[in-house]
Amino acid sequence: MNIKDIIANKISEIINSVYQIGEVKLEVQQNKSEFEGDFTVVTFPLVRLLKKSPDLIANELGGALTAETDFVQSYNVVKGFLNLKIENTFFLENFISIQENFSKKEGKNQTVMVEYSSPNTNKPLHLGHIRNNLLGYSVAQILEEDGYNVIKTQIINDRGIHICKSMLAWEKFGKSETPESTGIKGDKFVGNYYVEFDKKYKEEIEKLKIEGKDEAEAKKQAPSIIEAQEMLLNWEKGDEKVRNLWSEMNSWVYEGFSQTYQRLGVDFDQIQYESKTYLLGKDLIQEGLHKGVFYRKDDGSIWVDLTDEGLDEKLLLRSDGTSVYMTQDLGTAVERFKDNDIQKLIYTVGNEQDYHFQVLFKILKKLGYDWANQLYHLSYGMVELPDGKMKSREGTVVDADDLMQEMYETAKEKAQELGKLENLSDEDKESSYETVGIGALKYFMLKVDPKKKMLFNPKESIDFNGNTGPFIQYTYARIQSLLAKANFENKAISKNVSINESEKELIMELSNFKEVVSKAAETLSPAQVANYVYDLVKTYNSFYQNNPILILEDENDKQFRLELSDLTGKTIKKALALLGIGTVNRM
Repeated sequence: MNIKDIIANKISEIINSVYQIGEVKLEVQQNKSEFEGDFTVVTFPLVRLLKKSPDLIANELGGALTAETDFVQSYNVVKGFLNLKIENTFFLENFISIQENFSKKEGKNQTVMVEYSSPNTNKPLHLGHIRNNLLGYSVAQILEEDGYNVIKTQIINDRGIHICKSMLAWEKFGKSETPESTGIKGDKFVGNYYVEFDKKYKEEIEKLKIEGKDEAEAKKQAPSIIEAQEMLLNWEKGDEKVRNLWSEMNSWVYEGFSQTYQRLGVDFDQIQYESKTYLLGKDLIQEGLHKGVFYRKDDGSIWVDLTDEGLDEKLLLRSDGTSVYMTQDLGTAVERFKDNDIQKLIYTVGNEQDYHFQVLFKILKKLGYDWANQLYHLSYGMVELPDGKMKSREGTVVDADDLMQEMYETAKEKAQELGKLENLSDEDKESSYETVGIGALKYFMLKVDPKKKMLFNPKESIDFNGNTGPFIQYTYARIQSLLAKANFENKAISKNVSINESEKELIMELSNFKEVVSKAAETLSPAQVANYVYDLVKTYNSFYQNNPILILEDENDKQFRLELSDLTGKTIKKALALLGIGTVNRM
């Protein structure tokens, strides 16, 4: 519990004791005004209840707090606001409590599954995938820190018409080349053929339009799309040749994905494959049809009517028997709750799929699954660039690997300009460039509330000043340098140290950490942790600039400030770890 909450709870107890009006929670604010005192209590909510003036209430409360607590040193009242001066020992005891409980977690006895990434096996990961992966992974880390058991998962979209497009293009234009023979990373290699298919398809559409077909007819009658649809049908029938090609090309993609995930620093506890779960979805469709939840149209396609739910009619199975995304998602959800003892399932998917998840959750409720109420769509805004949106089919995406390499190179360039790593080995330098570069990318992505769309600017993200990852990492490195110079060792803190205003402010900021983590877990927003650690770093830097440490003659005060610095460093490191960001001891 943070310092403000401890004080607010005590005030609530005293209000009930003095006035017998039940529990009333007054707002306690950190006092940064010209008035004397560490905290200001807003008493106005009591005016209507007690029918007394704000000044009288504030004086009565101040007197009771001074008499009945050992942490209120004095108080004053200004225009109905109660200003409290808190004893130094209270801050000191609170700081020691934070130190002692820093690594403790209060278990929730609940398991949450977090799905993220879930790419298609027809193209490499891009900038949008980066936000998805970082958001999902960070939410999982935050939930675990808040005491939940967490299962990190993804569903690989490894089948469907888009996969067949890449396969067909490779058959036609590939000349038996492989990622190994070309030296191209597997996911990029397959993605190139997806782009090739689209080029050929567009040429065919234009030719048909010249022959007199309208746009819609041309798209349906283009030879390439007809061949891709036939390949999908053959895949679903289990055609050996198609399945072998599918298996080989997917293996190339998986190897490429693995390299990207490793560099991005994300991982998974479980992986599912659409090629297996879509069959479960088909079984569910038949079950729903039998129960009368779904209906069949004259062409043989199967639908669900959700108009009474404020939605519309949704296709679940095509007339040719092939499935749609919804089929797969139904099967996947059922399998997850069947195979795992989970209490909640979170889908990390962009906001362009908001409607899809509304429909998914409604269908599962109609099918009678009680756990459908524990499904949550963590919807997030798209990432845009200064020069517009990305298009996979046209090959104009910002490749995830290229972006990470650019971040690494920018960090290297900045570090060489500053010249602070010259005494490190080449291996340590490379590790530092990587940690700072990828950390800058992650922090820039996660400091923005998930619901907001964002504009990503690589150069702005790696600035060593302002609300950036490198700025925070630099403060951590500064603290480690300070502790190393002081030959710091954890020791018991003397009760005789005097605590000044900047030290109190830092202690109060440190006391907020666990509450911030809980709020971030509740709202599924890593931005709360990112903005907290930025505020903590600013508070520490102000403390550092205004309070000498190494030159202090009083050993008790010196040790206390070193302990403050040490706990700040640990908190920065843990907060960054919740964002998937590493630290370095030198920058």
